[in-house]
Formats: sequence, C-alpha cells, structure tokens
Amino acid sequence: MKVLIVGANGQIGKHLVSFMQENDSLDAKAMIRKPEQASYFEDLGAETVVVDLEQDIETIAKAAEGVDAIVFTAGSGPHTGKDKTIMVDLDGAVKTIEAAKNSGVKRFIMISSFDTRRQAILDASPSFAPYVAAKYYADEWLRQTDLDYTIIHPGLLTNDNGTGQIEAASEVARGEIPREDVARVIEACLENDATIGKEFQVVSGDQPVKEAVKSI
Repeated sequence: MKVLIVGANGQIGKHLVSFMQENDSLDAKAMIRKPEQASYFEDLGAETVVVDLEQDIETIAKAAEGVDAIVFTAGSGPHTGKDKTIMVDLDGAVKTIEAAKNSGVKRFIMISSFDTRRQAILDASPSFAPYVAAKYYADEWLRQTDLDYTIIHPGLLTNDNGTGQIEAASEVARGEIPREDVARVIEACLENDATIGKEFQVVSGDQPVKEAVKSI
C-alpha cells in the first residue's frame, strides 16, 4: 500500500515515514512544503512531493496520484495565528479530503485533536478554541464523505520515546501520548481495515498498539 503522508515533515510524520519504510506492506510518499526538507526522506528511500497546503485542490490531488491511502497529520503549529489555523488545520484538511475524492483515493486517516465535540470548543481556552473549532469542522467534513476514513484523537502529545503501549477507545480519560506512539497507531490503522468508519481517542496505556487498535 502506497500512502501519501500530508505533513510528513512534522514530528509524527517523520516517525511514520520511518516506520513505513521498514514495513514491507507499506510505502510512504512524503508531502513536504519546502524542497530543502526532502533529504531526510530521500535518505529513508521515500518518495517526496513538494506541495503547500495553501495551494489549490488540484495541486494536492496531483500529489495523491498513484497512492492507495492518505494520512493527514499536518498542522499550523502552536506559534502561528488564527489565520494559519484556518488555512492549514481547516481549509488544508478539507482540500486534502476533496483531493482524495478527486483522485479516487478511498482510504483516509485524519489526525485530529483529543476532543472535537461542540462542547470542547466552548470549554477550550481562548487561544486553543480556534484550533479545536478547525478540527471540529474538518472532522465533520470527512464524516460526510463516502471515504474509508479513520479519525484518530490523540491525547497531549509529547516527545518522549514511544513505549508501544496505549489505551484506545471511543472515549478515554485525558492523558499524554508520545508522538512516536501516535505514528505506530496510524501504521496499525493502515494495516487494519476494521478501523474504517471509526474514530477513537488514544493515550498511553498498557496494551500493545496493534492489540488496542484491533479492539476498537
């Protein structure tokens, strides 16, 4: 399975590409924003394509040509303004969903926020609420398609080394999870069609990743 990783140069994306290149059943195509980011992925043997999420749907669709699945793990980051949150986390996600439809790519995995229900927007701090709102609408847009989607809601992301042990369910207690383990969860979802049409929260726990994903 060839997979377009949107946001490949992010920390989750880098872990995911690395894992996929060691997996005989998965092959990564890294979508990056700048040409100078390519060398990391080329050293792993991964194909790269340079596309900015603020470009049009047709450009993103062209990047998706020849792939079997798309993983959206892009984000504007915590140090940008509300404008970038709208343009990347919302509009960039929606354009990628539409690009998948236009390219005939059915499998789509979305990395969302831990809780994107309407109440979570109201409960969020003023600085975080725009991000939650962006994710809320991007998730809802994906749910309304006929794509084979999975929506992953990770807890507070850390840069700790992954443990390979998680807790995953439709709803779990808030907690942390290393980005490395989120990448492992994505990999497991790509290999498990039973996750199609499902969404779940995930934090660090005591169950091996593949077992936890299988039990969703």
